[in-house]
Amino acid sequence: MSTPVLLETNLPALQLVGRGKVRDVYAVEDKLIIVATDRISAFDYVLATGIPDKGRVLTQLSVFWFDFLKDLTPTHFLSADVDEYPAVARQYRDQLEGRSMLVKRARMVEIECVARGYLSGSGWKEYQASGTVCGIPLPTGLKESDRLPQPIFTPATKAQTGHDENISFERVAELIGAELAARLRDLTLAIYEKAAAYAETRGIILADTKFEFGFVNGELVLADEVLTPDSSRFWPKETYRPGGPQPSYDKQYVRDYLESIRWNKQPPAPALPPEVAAKTSEKYKEAYRALTGKAL
Repeated sequence: MSTPVLLETNLPALQLVGRGKVRDVYAVEDKLIIVATDRISAFDYVLATGIPDKGRVLTQLSVFWFDFLKDLTPTHFLSADVDEYPAVARQYRDQLEGRSMLVKRARMVEIECVARGYLSGSGWKEYQASGTVCGIPLPTGLKESDRLPQPIFTPATKAQTGHDENISFERVAELIGAELAARLRDLTLAIYEKAAAYAETRGIILADTKFEFGFVNGELVLADEVLTPDSSRFWPKETYRPGGPQPSYDKQYVRDYLESIRWNKQPPAPALPPEVAAKTSEKYKEAYRALTGKAL
């Protein structure tokens, strides 16, 4: 049973501190409430149509992974139970239930921490041109979607607008210091390997993913969303065939539709037909079911 599509929150008693492509973030006391809306972006533009239940999938999957990873890394997560939120927030239960998290406020590290176990996306494009990914040399003769000899850390700078830009590990060390760069690399790869091994037992290949980290009272914590179809490339294991793109549990279906109508990737972003929105929603929910073993 789908909940009504929520494109934008309106919580006037709380302080809005930011609206991203998908999330609305509010400050409450010394904490934050992060609300995942049903907005969807493609080619760097937010589309006019929401995806039913998308925000609930992103939140519930992040909550699942925060719990799964708690022995490996501290996180910013506090609660997803509206009854445990500060009293001023509970009046907005209809907009918060199932799609929001109460989290500690963190001082974010301005680096996207990307782990890749397979050759896809921008990594495949760079490999074709230079035999490298983020400057890391890879064996010759790899095909698109091939499994890499071992997972690699391919950081990016966080862009407020437009695409994140892949950078080398050396550049990260220059930006944030060698010690923190090494900690982020090692933690990113450790989380990726633990999550990928688990996902494989659920019939899903975790091809690549990105994490964000921050500091809470001097402690490095995993923050933002974690291992969702928006931040990760999930492939069904049973249909995996290297040598081309793979079917995936993400917004590729939306991108393919937008390519088919030859949108020029300039505003205004088009609306989606109801059947494309519904099919995309099903992909997100399918990923949640496969990974958690539960229906949304």
